[in-house]
Amino acid sequence: MKELRTAFISSLFTMLVMSGIFIYLSKSEDVSAQVTGGDVVDFTEQKNDYKVVNTRESANDEIFGSRSNVITRTVSNVSPAVVGINVTEIRQYRDPLSNDPFFRRFFGDRVYNRKVKGLGSGSIISPDGYIITNDHVAGNATKIIVTMTDGTRYDARLVGTDPVSDICLLKIEAEDLPYIKLGKSDDILIGEWVIALGNPFGLFSLNDKPTVTVGVVSALGMNLGEVNERYYLSMIQTDAAINGGNSGGPLVNAIGELIGMNTLIYTAQGSSGNVGVGFAIPINKVKSIIDELKQNGSVTRDFWTGLRIQSIDEEIARYYGLPNTHGVIVTYIGNDSPADKAGLEVGDVILKVEKYVINDDETLIGVLQDFRTGDNIELTVFRNGDTLTKEMELEKL
Repeated sequence: MKELRTAFISSLFTMLVMSGIFIYLSKSEDVSAQVTGGDVVDFTEQKNDYKVVNTRESANDEIFGSRSNVITRTVSNVSPAVVGINVTEIRQYRDPLSNDPFFRRFFGDRVYNRKVKGLGSGSIISPDGYIITNDHVAGNATKIIVTMTDGTRYDARLVGTDPVSDICLLKIEAEDLPYIKLGKSDDILIGEWVIALGNPFGLFSLNDKPTVTVGVVSALGMNLGEVNERYYLSMIQTDAAINGGNSGGPLVNAIGELIGMNTLIYTAQGSSGNVGVGFAIPINKVKSIIDELKQNGSVTRDFWTGLRIQSIDEEIARYYGLPNTHGVIVTYIGNDSPADKAGLEVGDVILKVEKYVINDDETLIGVLQDFRTGDNIELTVFRNGDTLTKEMELEKL
């Protein structure tokens, strides 16, 4: 009897275990079915507050599995506010023979003017016709024609331009225009989808429509230094294809917010085409510049520091015990200058200015262009093995 009771209990226990396993597997199959079906599933484990959201299938379905998706809808909404820009400049050219002293003695220094046509892209940023583009697109133009996506053409007025930052503001006389909402460039995510629109190689003129390329944000905070007397700092890098003529056009995120102005590309040697490395000016910087351009037509940087600096080579880095050659060394400080009042000393190594890491003298010069007369800037300085923080006021020259 005792053996029978033991066998019965054992059988009952086995049945309970098997039932539990069956219920568990049934629930797992239901969950798996939900996940693989493409829906966004949100499971939260209360014990450690860890939230798992499966979005891969739903994202693929949204972007790749449907002809109408978030990308196509954004393109449709943004495209009417993208414009093609055609410009005419008057450039001076010097006769090469003028370099010959004998020729110049008898015929003088021969300089002549020539009309040069150029093109680029722009973004309408207000319903009353303000348009942003690059300075290298329209900053020196004597005539600017803006073409809308409905084929309408306007003569544009140059409101103001800033060659240093390569930002230009135009205005056309029209009302109730489509425009792109300005986003924020301080919360961009590396890897998020972005869309570049514009007028590469003048193709806009074929059907009055911008060309669209799609990619991701490849990197942020790219300090490219000085290029053709323009300073490019904290640039957004993208692999969305950008080519000649895209300059000044919008870089928008997946929900259609303007987060950057397409400006530069890196190309292979001997080529001028896209290789997947393009750069856009962050929209936060564009906002601050265009506010000044609206008010004054230009940007004033009439301050001084009293500093002389030198880039750091490997020998200097070893002497000062620096881990690398980043930064600049102070070689001179003017008496009673802003640098002097800030407590800087000859031999100090400037490592950072505000949020900007200083790589060399060009970086520091470029970084200072982001500030204005009267600003107080924080400098991170290496001195005698210690890292110090100094505050310097940029006084009017």
